[in-house]
Amino acid sequence: MMVARSDTKFINFLHQELSLTTADIAVALRHRELDRGPLPMLLWQYGLVDLEQLERIFDWLENQI
Repeated sequence: MMVARSDTKFINFLHQELSLTTADIAVALRHRELDRGPLPMLLWQYGLVDLEQLERIFDWLENQI
């Protein structure tokens, strides 16, 4: 599975700040390839993050721009 360089910082954030496992992230990445949905929403839809964590993700992404 290929991960874009732009996703590397985001994946590091998910590991370090939200303590998601590599397996959790891999599930969402696989579904992103099929569903073409945004990774944060897929993480939430598949129950890998809760609403508070989803908000933290969006805050982090907003600060990366």
